[in-house]
Amino acid sequence: MKLDINTYHEIADSLLRNKSRSLLTGFGIFWGLFMLLVMLGAGSGIKGLLTQNFEGFASNAALMASANTSVPYKGFQEGRYWELEYRDMERLKILIPELDVVTPMISQWGQTAVYNSQTTNCNVTGVNADYVAIEAPQIKYGRFLNEVDVERGRKVCVIGKRVYQDLFPEGGDPCGTFIQVGSVFFQIVGVNFASGMMNINGNTAQKVVIPATIAQQLYNRGETVDIICTTAKPGIHVVELEKRIRQVLGREHYFDPEDEPAMIFLGTEQIFNLIDTLFRGLDFLILLIGLGTLFAGAIGVSNIMMVTVKERTTEIGIRRAIGATPSDILSQIMLESVSLTLVAGMFGIVFSVMSLSVAEMIVRSAGEFEPAFQIGFGLAVAAAALLTVLGIAAGLAPALRAMNIKPVDAMRDE
Repeated sequence: MKLDINTYHEIADSLLRNKSRSLLTGFGIFWGLFMLLVMLGAGSGIKGLLTQNFEGFASNAALMASANTSVPYKGFQEGRYWELEYRDMERLKILIPELDVVTPMISQWGQTAVYNSQTTNCNVTGVNADYVAIEAPQIKYGRFLNEVDVERGRKVCVIGKRVYQDLFPEGGDPCGTFIQVGSVFFQIVGVNFASGMMNINGNTAQKVVIPATIAQQLYNRGETVDIICTTAKPGIHVVELEKRIRQVLGREHYFDPEDEPAMIFLGTEQIFNLIDTLFRGLDFLILLIGLGTLFAGAIGVSNIMMVTVKERTTEIGIRRAIGATPSDILSQIMLESVSLTLVAGMFGIVFSVMSLSVAEMIVRSAGEFEPAFQIGFGLAVAAAALLTVLGIAAGLAPALRAMNIKPVDAMRDE
């Protein structure tokens, strides 16, 4: 194709002569690409925020809690309440060797923590040291509970972020100091800054975590526990063990293993799979809508170029008569189409990046998360390549029509 400065001037003149139609079509391309990139960036950012909410939580864990039976079983009436016990953990470990971690949780709600003149509401949670396999803490100061704390029944605690901020508004490392929870003093050994929204028995930020052995004694829980948390060994899905877990616990506590309401069983793997499926569907929907809008814009460009070629039949015929080759005509029409789509598309990319940056700042200022509402460089390059392809496709039919215009026919139409 023969391209010179005159060709580019002619393209610019053509776009200016048809500026109203060009602006309308360009806006269609701009809006389609803008919406596609904004939706992709927003979808990625929302998924990132949701992932942060579940950050640190085991993806192959199961939580079990006792509930009321819904059917009679072995002489016991329906509606009977039973309770999980420490012995249940040993039973599960022995009878279901596929389980990796089996750990208890004891909760006491509506407590008040006091340090000097500062007070705050909190929930006390008693766990073992291996609870970190279920919900990994983000330790800001100090450490988490260890096996010695649990075995010796030390009165130590790990406080959540909000408890720390309320009791120590001036900041600093609080480890080694004592806080009063209820009528008991606990020494702080760690501060947990985890801020995920997937919490067991209360918000992590408002918890005071103590050894399960101490919680058992302080709150007269005897051998009962509120929740048993488990994880499966690598390569095993914990939800596949639910039926066997129900059989073990049902046999010991006299409830029907097929009676699902009798025991609450929550597998985190199901939640993570649901989220992944949701976002895969959302990404597909975004691509479908965005690409549909872009293709509609490309059809608009093609129509505009067809009208332009029709209006310039005489001009094209004269150019052919004075020596313009078919490749000259083809290159001009194709470049007009590609230029229109690329210019509109570049504006779409720029404005989408700016809009996503504003969204990032708003979300960052409103919460504690670090959002990622942005598109990658690779996606921007792919969008530009797609626009080029669409521009070529949109200009192909009008260019072929322009190439077939004969000087004699053009003069006759004039």
